[in-house]
Amino acid sequence: MERTVDGPDEGAAGGGEEEHAEGESAAPPRRRRRIGVLAAVAGFAFALDLVSKLVVVAELENHAPIELLGSWLQLSVIRNPGAAFGLGEALTLVLSAIAVAVVVVIARIARKLYSLPWAIALGLLLGGACGNLADRIFRAPGVFQGAVVDFIAPKHFAVFNLADSAIVCGGILIVLLSFRGLDPDGTVHRD
Repeated sequence: MERTVDGPDEGAAGGGEEEHAEGESAAPPRRRRRIGVLAAVAGFAFALDLVSKLVVVAELENHAPIELLGSWLQLSVIRNPGAAFGLGEALTLVLSAIAVAVVVVIARIARKLYSLPWAIALGLLLGGACGNLADRIFRAPGVFQGAVVDFIAPKHFAVFNLADSAIVCGGILIVLLSFRGLDPDGTVHRD
């Protein structure tokens, strides 16, 4: 497996490699960590999810659905104690533990994060996980048993929220980056 470090667009500082006399080892290019990008994307995704849930609970809960595209897309508030499609309603505590594990794993990866696309992907995943975890911690019926607020209701599909959207978008981006061979540390591997 061949590994290379990406160029300046992935965080290499200084622009190019210096030429060294034969026998001298070249120092690896200095790169900037992308923790700030990860934190900014995660914070934005979390804030957007939190504000949207506060608004829809205050304005739409216990009201008739609002049609955005006829019956094809509606806003309709439901409380979901389970996972997607209402599966695993009895597993709220397990789903909370999984969300906490995701946060811990992303925090560990962040120590070696030099890739801008990975920072964005992990930021989306982290922001979405924190958004749904906040519901599970702070909403009724109790800590780590709360139901997630879902409100985007496409016809013939599961009702979801902006945190779910961030998680899906982050996951898709991670798959694409993996297929391209880009690692979170900014290196590219070719099999």
